[in-house]
Amino acid sequence: MTVKEIFDTMDYGPASESAAEALAWLVDQGDRFGCFINGAFTKPGQVFESRNPASGEVLAHITQATQTDVDAAVKAARKAQPKWAKDGYARARTLYAIARLLQKHSRLFAVLETLDNGKPIRESRDIDVPLAQRHFYYHAGMAQLMDTELPDRVPLGVCGQIVPWNFPLLMLAWKIAPALAMGNTVVLKPAEYTSLTALLFADICRQAGVPRGVVNIVTGDGAVGEMIVASDVDKIAFTGSTAVGRKIREATAGTGKALTLELGGKSPYIVFDDADLDSAVEGLVDAIWFNQGQVCCAGSRLLVQEGIADRFYTKLRARMDGLRIGNPLDKCIDVGAIVDPVQHAQITRMVDANTEGQTYRANTTLPSTGCFYPPTLITGLSTASTLMQEEIFGPVLASTTFRTPSEAVEIANNTRYGLAATIWTENINLALDIGPKLAAGVVWVNATNLFDAAAGFGGVRESGFGREGGWEGLSAYTKPKATAKPLKPIAAFEGDGGPDGLDRTAKLYIGGKQARPDGGYSRAVHGAKGALLGHASLANRKDIRNAVEAANAAKNWGKTTGHLRAQILYYIAENLSARATEFANRIDTLTGTRTGTKEVDTSIRRLFTYAAWADKYDGQVHNVPIRGVALAMKEPVGTIAALCPDDAPLLGLISLMAPAIAMGNRIILAASDPFPLAATDFYQVLDTSDVPGGVVNILTGSHAELAPTFAAHLDIDAIWSFSGTDQSAIIEKKAAGNLKRTWVNNGKARDWFSADGEGRSFLDQSTEVKNIWIPYGE
Repeated sequence: MTVKEIFDTMDYGPASESAAEALAWLVDQGDRFGCFINGAFTKPGQVFESRNPASGEVLAHITQATQTDVDAAVKAARKAQPKWAKDGYARARTLYAIARLLQKHSRLFAVLETLDNGKPIRESRDIDVPLAQRHFYYHAGMAQLMDTELPDRVPLGVCGQIVPWNFPLLMLAWKIAPALAMGNTVVLKPAEYTSLTALLFADICRQAGVPRGVVNIVTGDGAVGEMIVASDVDKIAFTGSTAVGRKIREATAGTGKALTLELGGKSPYIVFDDADLDSAVEGLVDAIWFNQGQVCCAGSRLLVQEGIADRFYTKLRARMDGLRIGNPLDKCIDVGAIVDPVQHAQITRMVDANTEGQTYRANTTLPSTGCFYPPTLITGLSTASTLMQEEIFGPVLASTTFRTPSEAVEIANNTRYGLAATIWTENINLALDIGPKLAAGVVWVNATNLFDAAAGFGGVRESGFGREGGWEGLSAYTKPKATAKPLKPIAAFEGDGGPDGLDRTAKLYIGGKQARPDGGYSRAVHGAKGALLGHASLANRKDIRNAVEAANAAKNWGKTTGHLRAQILYYIAENLSARATEFANRIDTLTGTRTGTKEVDTSIRRLFTYAAWADKYDGQVHNVPIRGVALAMKEPVGTIAALCPDDAPLLGLISLMAPAIAMGNRIILAASDPFPLAATDFYQVLDTSDVPGGVVNILTGSHAELAPTFAAHLDIDAIWSFSGTDQSAIIEKKAAGNLKRTWVNNGKARDWFSADGEGRSFLDQSTEVKNIWIPYGE
């Protein structure tokens, strides 16, 4: 091709990257890999093929790990963990060595990733590998700082980690780096389709001097992941599909294993009529055709303001026709190969089944062999369309239009997912108005797919829970130093005496009003000496429904200022203080103890604590390597259900209520099961303290009967359980329905009178971190 022909056609390349060194490395390993356990590769067992999706050629044979392999890996990790956790400086040096070796062998990693995954070499070379290096550098610093900056936290122990095939090396780095930094050891399973860079990483670990057993890698299909989930590990970290994440939530329910899930998405890409349309088109190319659309946070739902829709679509179609599809090792290629024929067939089925809108496929030639799918745009879809609601995980963009910013928010949030979102506008006021309204863990303004180790990444709703990266990501790999004691259930007192005075049945408290129980039943509450103290209503699932509706109707509470919420918490404390003696006597009568005065005094102090925090628990501005900022905003979780502890009927209730409402949440409290009357007395205080109706709701009844309905309710965003009877297993299992956040006691007691009964852990559980990336400049 002559220079003149190149200028006439504007064709590129080819500029192929050599695969010789990567293929040579595979040959040096014998093209057959065992698992990496206790610092060495095992002898290959039963194997499966790893193929290049762009050509179909077999690259290597990978071992299908057995239960014996998984057990050996967990055993090695368990043995190595105590010594590894002792020295943060030693961990920092090791993580730094890994980062340096990743840099040294960066081209080998990039080529091997492209061969195995099918993504363009430009992406693996310029994005995946540098970000993996960045995570190990960043977390080397975290390891160094842990003792001074996280003095009250310790490692969890052994972490089981399962990563997907779309970003094999990068997801490995996201998981392994923070786990090792905090003193944990790991057993990681790479995806069946893309195991090669994980195995190369294992080789790097040997070169870096990682102690034996600290990093273990077991390969195979989903059955191996199930073995890890069921094994003796302390945490499961999973990135993958929502369906599998739901199964893992159910499988780990009641085991006490920590769990973080980074799952699917259907992220909106919102283009307003004042946007720089050419820039927005280029951003959209990165949002949906990056890695062939095989990105959990891909901007796969395009929302365009109606007035500019035709112009924008015209520009977008022209840009699609210019995308270059072909050999991923060609540095001029924009779109590579789909990872596997199975995934290719799934994309084809979903698109072919669609009967709505207008489908446009890029006018470009596809290679005759390999798993290639053309960039596709489908416009004119309704919000209920399958392609607008379900994750396609391919280079397919579904689109609709909107008229007003409020409609854009409504359409954007009309999904069960909540991973990421993009806003494109030249009006920064509009961007900062819309960003906080979007149900997403990450929001990009005039940019897309920005990631960094300093800024946490993760979602809400059925996109999972937990964050990876940044300070917020470290909590998932640590636990408090304090050792909890086993929970001792407290039985309600019995008696046969009549009422002292008029009979009184305490009602439920829903929407700021006393409400009779739907079922019409109540139970007697007796004191320690058998005296009848009153009757408590027995709430049922309809009462929970009414409380949830009342709580959701009060969602504007989250939009109030921290100052206002602080004033109301102080007012609650003031009114409780005025009735301190009455409440103390009631607690003593209910519990048969002499702790009433102490409990009321501590409750008032606790209200002051969270009134203080209400306007001081700030977010952060993350130091990310762009010309701009990443704002880590702490937002309320939403509607929280909480089972209150039995041993401190007033203090336990306030210790859960106060942080929740201080952070802008609404809460539904299931009062102490044996001692409910302390809670029903307390709603009289709420009535006189300017608490808006629905912000605090109080139910009484059996925790065992209320817990499953709370956990399964799809309009509840989180559930906490500090019940005197361990409800952890049923809550975590039922919570898998909408993958709500859970915080349960796992049969362990908590000292509500000590520092263990308050603090940052309660604030963390009351908030979601949303990272809003705002590049600036011309």
